[in-house]
Amino acid sequence: MKHSTARKNGPLREHVLYLLKGGGAHLGFDDAVSRFPASLRGVKAPGAPHTAWQLIEHMRIAQRDILEFSRNPAHVSPEFPDGYWPETEKPPSARAWGESLRAFRVDLKAMITLISKPSTDLFARISHGDGQTILREALLVADHNAYHLGQLVLLRQVLGQ
Repeated sequence: MKHSTARKNGPLREHVLYLLKGGGAHLGFDDAVSRFPASLRGVKAPGAPHTAWQLIEHMRIAQRDILEFSRNPAHVSPEFPDGYWPETEKPPSARAWGESLRAFRVDLKAMITLISKPSTDLFARISHGDGQTILREALLVADHNAYHLGQLVLLRQVLGQ
């Protein structure tokens, strides 16, 4: 039964992976961050609520939370909303920026690996949740990332880059 379910869910699994990897109308993470100038990482554009650093860190924190919730019953989420945002507008260092990017990529790869496994039942309710499924959490990651990557690209454009 599981084998036939895995086969049946194959096309859906491939579509979700496509989204997570930046396919379709979604922008890939590396495409969005690779051209962001170091001098502007902590700068707010007029009228913009966040800096690039804040967006990157928020994405990293939220993605990590969703991933850990999806695979770890003992996971405790950050306090909402403050725990999902960095304390500073600017990265503390170039190293902190790079580490945030690296951690984001590691966690995205882990979510992709989780979805890629035929043994992962996309529709099974997460035992420690209140109705969430792995499919719902993976779509949440793709949607949340796409939203904030769009903000990041717009921020870069408004700042003249």
